[in-house]
Amino acid sequence: MAGFSNYYENEILDQALRNEAAPAVVVPYVSLHSSDPGETGVNEITGGSYIRASGHFITAAAGATNNDFTLTFTNMPAVNLLSGVGIWDASGAGAGNFIGGGLLSPAKVINSGDTFQITSGNLDVTLD
Repeated sequence: MAGFSNYYENEILDQALRNEAAPAVVVPYVSLHSSDPGETGVNEITGGSYIRASGHFITAAAGATNNDFTLTFTNMPAVNLLSGVGIWDASGAGAGNFIGGGLLSPAKVINSGDTFQITSGNLDVTLD
């Protein structure tokens, strides 16, 4: 992932420097985007049976983590170029706080009704 959202960057700074507890993300929800989700989670896919997938990540080490099971998105709407991914603290489209995101590599054309998967270990989240 390219980076954290402004929202989550502020939460981390307040926790580290102001002794304010950042809200725990109990279940991270993974979203798909038609372009870079940027700092706010824009361009999230809509239509078909698309919903955010609940994610689970391995314990971080050396500033990195990844998903520990396959994320599956079924009955997708047609998408000219699926190229972004995001992480949220809520399941519903338009709901919750955007945690961060980045670009998928490679981007992919999705036809109506397709199933899209991010296999275990292939959604990398890093901090530097």
